Amino acid sequence: MGAKIFVVSLWAEDLIVASHFYRDVIGLPMQPHHGERLHFDLDGAYLVILKGKRRRVEAEGQTRFPLVALTVDDLDAAVNRLLANQVQLPWGIEEGSGLRWVMFRDPAGNLIEFVETG
Repeated sequence: MGAKIFVVSLWAEDLIVASHFYRDVIGLPMQPHHGERLHFDLDGAYLVILKGKRRRVEAEGQTRFPLVALTVDDLDAAVNRLLANQVQLPWGIEEGSGLRWVMFRDPAGNLIEFVETG
C-alpha cells in the first residue's frame, strides 16, 4: 500500500492573519473552505488551518522540529520573500546532506520549514 499525506492541520487564533500569511507571504493557493477552517493547496494535499490555539510542541521537548516542511525550488527567493514580509529567520539558512533549509514561525507561532532539495 502506497500512502501519501492528504491533509496537514495547524491551529491559529486569528484566521485573517493566517489567511494573509499562507496566501500572500508563503504563496499557497487558497481553496474553498468551510466555516472556521482555511484550506490551502499543497500540490494534491491540503494544509488546513483550524481556529484555535496552536499545539505546543515545545512542551514536549522538541523546540526545533517543524510542524510542516515544504519543498521550494529556490530557497534564496523564498527567503527573500519571507524577509520582505518581516518574517524572522532565527537560525538563518542551514545546510547538510545535500539539502538547504530555513525554519521560521507563522503568525500563530507554528514552526514551518522550507527545504530546497537540489
